[in-house]
Amino acid sequence: MFDRIQNALLAGDKDEVERLVKQAVEARTPAAKILDEGLVAGMDRLGEMFKNNEIFIPEVLVASRAMQAGLSKLEPLLVEENVQPRGLVAIGTVKGDLHDIGKNLVAIMLRGAGYRIVDLGTDVSPEKFVAAARDNGAHVVGLSALLTTTMVHMKSIIDALRSAGLTLPVVVGGAPLTQDFADRIGAQGYAPDAASAVTLVNSLVARSPHSGAK
Repeated sequence: MFDRIQNALLAGDKDEVERLVKQAVEARTPAAKILDEGLVAGMDRLGEMFKNNEIFIPEVLVASRAMQAGLSKLEPLLVEENVQPRGLVAIGTVKGDLHDIGKNLVAIMLRGAGYRIVDLGTDVSPEKFVAAARDNGAHVVGLSALLTTTMVHMKSIIDALRSAGLTLPVVVGGAPLTQDFADRIGAQGYAPDAASAVTLVNSLVARSPHSGAK
């Protein structure tokens, strides 16, 4: 059953994912098990395929729609079972930058991996990142930039978070970035692609499972 859900998700077959999830629910399979062993496991496979260039952005987007269709069937049951998300990630493109394709892809992959996402959009000021992290009890903050002229603002955001007493990990990504740049600005991680971002966030949340607010 779970393999069939995963395969339907990878094929982007929204109707089949919905049907299989409904079938599993009617068989009294716990919603958390359907989520973890069906939908999340399928998205994990998708991430590996994307990382290995076996599939590309259009396939990821179609599969993510299938994932959301299945998740919508499960959400009321997950609430009943008091199933908590793996963590909360506040993500946005930094001030002065209006590019969002990479940021959106990372948000999709993280949501598929079981995280709650607070998507701040583009052109986001340090103050907005601080407010989102503090008010939502974020576990990780994700910063995106596509322009070399805007990536310099990432350090200001990290400094603002620390000044506000928020010690949560910050991860950064975008075409002009490197691990060396991430290290120099005090970020806790750099991801070159969306699948790597999920792996990175998983490791950071596992090491630091508490809320970002002090």
